[in-house]
Amino acid sequence: MPSQPSQSSRTTAEHGRPIPSMERIKMAMSDVLLALGVVLALAGDGAAADDRPNIILMIADDQGWDGLSVAMAPDVAASTEFHTPRLEAFAGQGMRFSNAYAPAPVCSPSRISIQCGRTPAALHWTKAAPAEAGHRMIEPKITRSIPRESVTIGELLRGAGYATAHYGKWHIGGGGPGEHGYDDHDGDTGNEQAFAFTDPNPVDLFGMAKRTEDFMRRAEEAGKPFYVQLSWNALHAPGNALEKTKAKYAARAGDGDRGKRAEVAAITEDLDTAVGMVLDAVDRLGLAGTTYVIYTSDNGAGGGGRRGSLSGGKGSVWEGGIRVPFIVRGPGIAAGSWCHLPIVGWDLLPTFAEWAEVDDARIPREVEGGSLVDLFARGDEGDVVRKRYEIVFHFPHYQSGHTPHAAIRIGNLKVIEFFEDSSVKLFDLAVDPGERHDLAAERPKDAELLRRRLDSYLVNVDAQMPTLDPAFDPAAPPPPAKPRGGRKQEGLKQGGKKQGSMKNQARNNE
Repeated sequence: MPSQPSQSSRTTAEHGRPIPSMERIKMAMSDVLLALGVVLALAGDGAAADDRPNIILMIADDQGWDGLSVAMAPDVAASTEFHTPRLEAFAGQGMRFSNAYAPAPVCSPSRISIQCGRTPAALHWTKAAPAEAGHRMIEPKITRSIPRESVTIGELLRGAGYATAHYGKWHIGGGGPGEHGYDDHDGDTGNEQAFAFTDPNPVDLFGMAKRTEDFMRRAEEAGKPFYVQLSWNALHAPGNALEKTKAKYAARAGDGDRGKRAEVAAITEDLDTAVGMVLDAVDRLGLAGTTYVIYTSDNGAGGGGRRGSLSGGKGSVWEGGIRVPFIVRGPGIAAGSWCHLPIVGWDLLPTFAEWAEVDDARIPREVEGGSLVDLFARGDEGDVVRKRYEIVFHFPHYQSGHTPHAAIRIGNLKVIEFFEDSSVKLFDLAVDPGERHDLAAERPKDAELLRRRLDSYLVNVDAQMPTLDPAFDPAAPPPPAKPRGGRKQEGLKQGGKKQGSMKNQARNNE
């Protein structure tokens, strides 16, 4: 067999002459540089995608504005009843909002509003518990499952290339998070999840934190930015707090209601511990510099009466039912900073869409919220642009002793309209956040202006309204109070794990 020509004697197909060694070296170097340029270009594209931040949203259940050992306004002292040291440290690392609102005074309407970026009034889902009968007015029938066609935070961000997860309480049906944009999730869960887990995993707090760390690690390994929503089951089922935490607070309390409050304090501290576990995981994975973390609540605490410095509570659109903690930490957010401008839960979808660089054409036209990104960067000097300047809360139902009512906030002025008798109350929240001084008689023009804006909005979104009951007997005894919260499940074993098949029996309870 003839010998193969040496490398130096090979010829080009085009010229048929030997290629000089130096020319061959130059061509090889050119090929290498070209390949390197392609690699760098691809790496550059990847880096641009990776520059988008990770997002963690934590939503507590029934945690009031004053339910932390973190002051939520500079002139209001932090609670001494609760101990949340991890949230204290977290607040010191980021920005607190003193005028943050849940979309509704009860859970499911707040949750669907956050997912869709619209008000509960526009979504026709304004209550979680069953309607009450025997009152002067008949409550409207409401939506009780998120429609398949709804566009959620999960769908927008997954479509933009994010890995998405939802852990904990979903409580808005529609087949569960997996049908609405979430890659990883706990299923179509409700309040039963809180009662299903006990010491050493109280209401699945620590399990959720561990699943979050695993998900973040997998997303990081895949080179994808991530969005995780932790819808904590606490403060439901406070009796399922860690035994050692309950013992700590029981020693400080007496019998009866004080004993129940001790359990709430215990589950609050366990929740704080779980928040710390997630923050520690972010640090361990080296993600603190690229991750925004938000902590808030789905509605205020308690019900009826007055909650600390605020009036009302869960089931009312007085400040105690809708004003909630809101703390954010992340790139570009000044440590220990404040913002006093009003924000609301339906602002989160456009905020996350801006961070994720979602094309505006993909955001539904019906979205009512405005991005908070400028506020996060500049505090009170920033701006949030919504389709409507006013913020409206609509609760055409009976709950916790409250009658059907709605509220509107424009600037610092707030009007509450009561549908049974069409009366209104007016408050200046800048000087009276506790809503103790009704200004309606002193400033009738302001009261009427805000009432008209409120009524106009409700008509514009075709909000559902209560109607007078022609069969109502004012002499009849009042209807019995509805039980609150989910039902404790049977067939559970200790150790923080579920046993057997769990039905979502309590889905329509709050």
